[in-house]
Amino acid sequence: MAVKQTEVMREEPEASTVLSGKEIEQLGIVSMRGISDVVPNFYMPNYGSRITSTIYLRGIGARMDQPSVGLNVDNIPYLNKDAYDFDVSDITSVVMLRGPQSTLYGRNTMAGVINITTLSPMAFQGWRAFLEGGNGGRIRANVGWYHKFSPVTALSITGDYGHLEGFYRNEYNNEKTDKENSFALRSKFQYNPLPNLRIENVAGANFLRQGGYPYEYVGTGKIEYNDTCFYKRFTFTDGLTVGYNHEKFELVSITSVQHINDNMTLDQDFLPESYFTLTQKKKETSFTEEVIFKGKTAENKYKWITGAMGFYKHLYMDAPVTFKDVGIASLIEKHRNDGNPDYPIKWDTRLFTLNSQFTIPTFGLAIYHESEYNLGNWNFTGGLRFDYEKTILDYRSFCNTGYTIYQKNGDDLEFYRHVPIDIDDTGKLKRDFINLLPKIAVSYRLDRDRGNIYVKVSKGYKAGGFNTQMFSDVLQQRLMRLMGIGAAYNVDDIVGYKPEKSWNYELGSHLDFHEIGLSMELTAFYIDCRDQQLTMFPDGSTTGRIMTNAGKTRSFGAEFSGTLSIVKNTLFNLTYGYTNAKFKEFFNGIMNFAGNRLPYVPSNTLFVQGLYELPLRYKQESKLIFDLNLRGTGPIYWNEENTLRQNFYAQLGASVTYQWRNWEFKAWGRNLTNTFYHTFYFMSMGNEFVQRGRGVEAGVSVRWQL
Repeated sequence: MAVKQTEVMREEPEASTVLSGKEIEQLGIVSMRGISDVVPNFYMPNYGSRITSTIYLRGIGARMDQPSVGLNVDNIPYLNKDAYDFDVSDITSVVMLRGPQSTLYGRNTMAGVINITTLSPMAFQGWRAFLEGGNGGRIRANVGWYHKFSPVTALSITGDYGHLEGFYRNEYNNEKTDKENSFALRSKFQYNPLPNLRIENVAGANFLRQGGYPYEYVGTGKIEYNDTCFYKRFTFTDGLTVGYNHEKFELVSITSVQHINDNMTLDQDFLPESYFTLTQKKKETSFTEEVIFKGKTAENKYKWITGAMGFYKHLYMDAPVTFKDVGIASLIEKHRNDGNPDYPIKWDTRLFTLNSQFTIPTFGLAIYHESEYNLGNWNFTGGLRFDYEKTILDYRSFCNTGYTIYQKNGDDLEFYRHVPIDIDDTGKLKRDFINLLPKIAVSYRLDRDRGNIYVKVSKGYKAGGFNTQMFSDVLQQRLMRLMGIGAAYNVDDIVGYKPEKSWNYELGSHLDFHEIGLSMELTAFYIDCRDQQLTMFPDGSTTGRIMTNAGKTRSFGAEFSGTLSIVKNTLFNLTYGYTNAKFKEFFNGIMNFAGNRLPYVPSNTLFVQGLYELPLRYKQESKLIFDLNLRGTGPIYWNEENTLRQNFYAQLGASVTYQWRNWEFKAWGRNLTNTFYHTFYFMSMGNEFVQRGRGVEAGVSVRWQL
């Protein structure tokens, strides 16, 4: 269980979704993407590659840079969203807290936080194995060994392998674009030398290689590009948790280190012509230390939690953009020659590189406190966090190339002058951020164990940063200004962006009607967001986008989740989320979008599931489990103008599982209706691109434990 959460989340003034290990296995969830729609208003689309792991929740989310939802696995925090999308085996619980969790969890949890817990070798000993195959050349396998050496010492080691041939084909080279291979190894060591002292170390390494980016050009309806696209990622994570539990207090220390080494290489124009390519190589190492002090009085009338957290992360990035023949001809030479046709130019080579290198150290310190006081049926909660963060950007942008100017003489061109280009810009930028993050909640416990009703006001916070993706455009504009065209950028103004902040107002209830087997959660929310981090086009003729604090938004909506088990061996689940997210202020330098819907945010999420267990009398300890479910999402607007959108779509899923003693056999299918939909839309150089969602997926799996 996550250290900061209670054993029974339904008693807390929080909008939460708790999925048990059994539910996770039934739904086939192996990563955060699997809980899309299952958690109301939670949407994590599957597009591009695993680096593009964008999460939207209650109208909050962004495609670039900082995440809006935090992630902890076995209490280890993940600071970089580029490492969010990975497979985890032997999950025992997933807890999704919706709404700002900044008071206890800090930066980048302004929309919520996900706490994942994996199986403990103290709780299970033996072997666990899983094998799955399906269409698209899907293979997944994992095996885990859990052993208890003594009553106080236990160890588990698990290994995972994943393979996918892919569902999308690049018609330029007739190869699958989204093929994937992954390998992972994880260990969990637990040592409890004293009844009230526990020590746990969790370490894991993961390697991923993807094709990815099956973007279809709307003009032809084809996925067709000529340059290589791939994503490679290696991650290593280690976390040490030491906890001391006294009858009146608990003291916990969590120390972690995480390393990410990845490479994203793109045919950035996604066309069969040679315009330009992008490579983004990163090496990031982060360290965190958090000390948590929890206390309680007799009969739990007063509970409190106080903590201090510090982190440091060091990022090195190399991000060259390589211009090729068509890109040089159409984006540079033509642009320049149209403006000065009497003195046309020709580039020295048909390939040159805009180089950008960055070193970004970031560190932060925070202290926080939250108190909870119980007065009869009333419960009062108040908390405050002080958060300080400093980030530094050391950059170098350089380019060595040149071009020749000719003079028109009738139909002939005569040499006029050669212009060498040798740009080498360096600099350092700094940003400091200080935030106070309060939270106040009041809840009332209903009689007869019916649940509770609560109101909550909390402040959310998402860290600021630097637009490293913008440096190639800054360098491009500098180069073009040397040719008499292009816009002048102030690097300090265009590269940095401020934190995003929000106030969240929430009214909710957890209701239980035990006599009819009904459990429900109802939530209504309103979010006022300031300094909204928005992706927009900068001035000038560029090919990229930047993150900037360009506006204000407001979101309101409602969430419902419920389970009903009124008929023996039958269970019904229903979750629904509604979000109305609009701009209050947003002027991108060209148009005013105030009153328009936020792009990429689904207005509705829906999950309906029916489960039926059929015991088989002729074979001891055996049963069949039938699962029929429906997931729905949308509509989703693709642009700020709200002229393009994906309508609401639904996907039917089903499975049949046979369980006998320690064996489980399952046949499953997703999107059995073969629903046609798009998961992503974007524009580049005036061209429109989409990614289609996957069609029918089906497979079989075997699970065994001993």
